Amino acid sequence: MVSEATTQDPANGGRDVEKEARSAVQSIRRIFAQLGPVRLASTLFFLILAILIAGLSWKTPLIQDAERALYDLRASVFAPVVEKDDRIVMIVYNEETLRLTGQRSPVDRTILAQSLETIDAAGAKSIGIDILFDMPQDDDPLLINMFRSMQTPTFLAYANAATNPEITFAQQQFLDDYLTEFADSNVKPTTIRLDTDGDGVQRRWNAPPEGSPPFLAIAMTGPNPAFASYSGAIRYFNGVNDEIPVFDKFPIESFADPATADMLASFIKDKYVLIGGDFIDRDRFETPISSIATSQDDVSTQSDDAKMIGLEVHAHMLAQLLNDDQPAAIPTWALWVAAVIVAACGGLSAVLIGNSIKIALILISQFLFFVIFPFVLHNIGIDTLTLPAFGWGLGWLLGYASVGSAARTINSKQRSFAQNALGKYLPKSIAGEILRDPEKLALHGEKRQIFAVFTDLEGFTKLSHAIEPEMVATLLNDYLDRLSDVALEYGGTIDKFVGDALVAFWGAPIAYADDGERAAKAAFALYEAGEEFRKNVPEGVPPIGRTRVGMHYGDAIVGNFGGEGRIQYTALGDAMNTAARLEAANKALETKVLVSREAMEKTGLDWYRPMGRITLRGRSTPVDVFEPVPDWEEKDRAAVTAVIAAHQQGDNDAVQALGAMIKQYGEDLGLANLIKRLEKTKHGESYALG
Repeated sequence: MVSEATTQDPANGGRDVEKEARSAVQSIRRIFAQLGPVRLASTLFFLILAILIAGLSWKTPLIQDAERALYDLRASVFAPVVEKDDRIVMIVYNEETLRLTGQRSPVDRTILAQSLETIDAAGAKSIGIDILFDMPQDDDPLLINMFRSMQTPTFLAYANAATNPEITFAQQQFLDDYLTEFADSNVKPTTIRLDTDGDGVQRRWNAPPEGSPPFLAIAMTGPNPAFASYSGAIRYFNGVNDEIPVFDKFPIESFADPATADMLASFIKDKYVLIGGDFIDRDRFETPISSIATSQDDVSTQSDDAKMIGLEVHAHMLAQLLNDDQPAAIPTWALWVAAVIVAACGGLSAVLIGNSIKIALILISQFLFFVIFPFVLHNIGIDTLTLPAFGWGLGWLLGYASVGSAARTINSKQRSFAQNALGKYLPKSIAGEILRDPEKLALHGEKRQIFAVFTDLEGFTKLSHAIEPEMVATLLNDYLDRLSDVALEYGGTIDKFVGDALVAFWGAPIAYADDGERAAKAAFALYEAGEEFRKNVPEGVPPIGRTRVGMHYGDAIVGNFGGEGRIQYTALGDAMNTAARLEAANKALETKVLVSREAMEKTGLDWYRPMGRITLRGRSTPVDVFEPVPDWEEKDRAAVTAVIAAHQQGDNDAVQALGAMIKQYGEDLGLANLIKRLEKTKHGESYALG
């Protein structure tokens, strides 16, 4: 018989690697089994969704709006600051030009011809004209002759119906014929159309359609293979201040006027000249810089006047080309690798185990990475126009949530198994604490301030004698299950069951800031659960009474008691005794839920009505008691408070005002009982229960 050989790893002290591998496989199988096919499939689905969102956020509705906003922020923060770019000059038709020429659309061509004569003679490097000549004018012969005589390379805007839906066939036909008039001159067509993103912001270069003339910036500087098909980000510039613009801008009439033309000629020698319109109602664009700036101002400033004219957008693109400033594009494969890493980081972060400070530092570090890293890339010249910064964060969050949910499922099943075993001897709430800290199983007690809650089902003892024992057990189990669910839902520790009574408390073994609020809500919910139980008893069972609840806040000794043979986690002391007596007082006061002043003031809720001052059986110190009435209007609760305050001052006539409320809120036995008690006392003294 040949024995199966095992692989030993000398570097690991001879450990059985094969056995460890089998153990790892078994662990993985156990995890998959605990997750179940549905949870496993949903986890994988959300992980894949996290990767897709992290990789496709620029193409996903709504998410892409966040990506655009983050990019605009990066582009604004790191926009190069320049005093002035002296290589480029803008010459514009403006509102004053229109007033002088008396023409608005199309613009006056005589003034353009006169200006071109000055610019051509001044020795500009090249001229770009962002004006479409798509309809005839009387002064066309003058301008055509000027174009024919141009010595400076000049590029005239061109568009056709195929690439620009605003151009009609007739307009295109006229423009084509117009260009043939000076086809052999230094004037050539150029593409000037700017296509914004879906939100109307001009962020990127537009590669002209195939067969179209070269784009304006490329035409003016000569063929440039690097930018010929470039569709990345436009690098906008910021001026040093508002008084000094990035580019010089002159009104076109200044160059048509012989009195000023010679003086201005020196401003355009050896420069790139852009000619176009600067009107408040057309050809204006939002840019990353202007979109951030206007979002910080009031609505009145977010007008077309705050946008950038199309000619200036061309100027920025021309300056970027002259600087050979082409941000490096991030490869698509790198973005997908990053998407996988981001989703994986989110998933791994959800299962981190160790020191809470270290875990917090890891999570904070990842958060700072998502916030800072895109800015770093942008600052070092990487084109972040396709960088999924928001998508990374969302992908990380989905990865964290999906794996975290799966991990909680596994932990819950593991803990449930152990907790159920301990739950045979201890309440499950305490079993959970013991699983986290076994030292709590030790026999000891400590003084704590707790919220104690007692319940009792009215008339159940008598009912148990009138029906079969099996039905008693069925009803009692159903009833206690309902009440237990309520107590646990609101975070209470179930102390014990005494017949049909539930005893629970809040504030131990762990105290929370909202213990009082949760205990008060639980007390009222316990009453409501009892009412729901009454409505659903089987046919043939006599009517069941309502559930009465008492709640008090005070000192108690809390801990494990009972000796080594049998341990019970319980609370002893005045808080428990008072809560039990308050529960019993409901019968005499005809109320449903009674809360002591000590407890009421700690709950932070305002839904109580005062029910007077009483002396409980077996106690000498009076107790101010309150009943929660969340369905009452605040003014009515305040009215009861005012009546009791007046009664304490000796105004017994004020008690009669409560009579109307009994009718308003139906059969209110507790309020009727309060009236009787107040009528039997004179100055708010305690009403002793017999």
